[in-house]
Amino acid sequence: MPVTPSTPTRSERIPDIKRTAEQAQQAAQRIRELVLVTPLLRSTEFSTTLGASVHFKLENRQTTGSFKLRGATNRLLTLSEGQRSKGCVAASSGNHGAAVACAAQKLGVSSVIFVPEQTSTAKVKAIKNYGGEVRFFGTDGLDTEQHAREFAERNGLSYLSPYNDSEVVAGQGTCGVEIVEQLPGVDVVFVAVGGGGLIAGAGSVLKVHNPDIRVVGCQPAASPVMARSIDAGHIVEMPSQATLSDGTAGGIEMGTITFPLNQSVVDEFVLVDEDQIASAMRRFMDSEGDIIEGAAGVAIAAMMQLQDSIRGQNVVVIICGGNISDTKLEQVRSGGSVRAS
Repeated sequence: MPVTPSTPTRSERIPDIKRTAEQAQQAAQRIRELVLVTPLLRSTEFSTTLGASVHFKLENRQTTGSFKLRGATNRLLTLSEGQRSKGCVAASSGNHGAAVACAAQKLGVSSVIFVPEQTSTAKVKAIKNYGGEVRFFGTDGLDTEQHAREFAERNGLSYLSPYNDSEVVAGQGTCGVEIVEQLPGVDVVFVAVGGGGLIAGAGSVLKVHNPDIRVVGCQPAASPVMARSIDAGHIVEMPSQATLSDGTAGGIEMGTITFPLNQSVVDEFVLVDEDQIASAMRRFMDSEGDIIEGAAGVAIAAMMQLQDSIRGQNVVVIICGGNISDTKLEQVRSGGSVRAS
């Protein structure tokens, strides 16, 4: 992609990557009593099929069933006691909301979670189970975020962004801290991308560990907002279609800190369609035995699409979450026509 004079080159953005990686290391120490170190397991099935050493970072086994607990916990712990005493607000398609509710409950903080109207019942139930007050607003992740931020400002509460917050990004980066500790010789990492917080944080850690690590951003073709924004050199507004990967769907907040970090750490983006996502989910669940959600299927499908270029390499796929409704899970497992909505 051509770089305009006003856009810093990757080398000029290295200080931002290093700073984010340092914050992730600090976050790893801060949250270690409240967040699990998840397994990084080698898959015999996928390794044999792809001719690579394929490892899955099982964030679906994290408390709340998603990596999002990392960022939420770190952000709450960096608030002052006075801020925490007033309560917090979040916007989420589900996983970030459950993470904020869980972390808030552990720390004795009240939480209000705004979710898009189409959010899965499984994710809404999870938020409520962790003590969060659920409120529905909007049909796209971006309008939900804007409404939640305005609500927090009006009521003097702390807003916890799902991605547009340096401490949230640092918290997500702790996943990368664990990866380089568990597999120092990693060559390629596949990460599902929505707002870009996970790949911004983990990618920064990976690139500081070894700049030659290939960081692949993975998105559903139905909602490729970050990929299209990177192509354009600025955040674009575009409609998103229904997708199995509801956790990555929707628009991106203008001015988000994750955009320049994604420009810096993501080597390429891969887009996958709904059939590829469903097929990848079935294949993983059949061979590995864990239940996963659509966003995790996106990363697996992207790996399958790039199989010729990863042969003989140490590959990590971040299984970002395992929260999926029973209805959608049955649709995926049946192998028939899958409705994304």
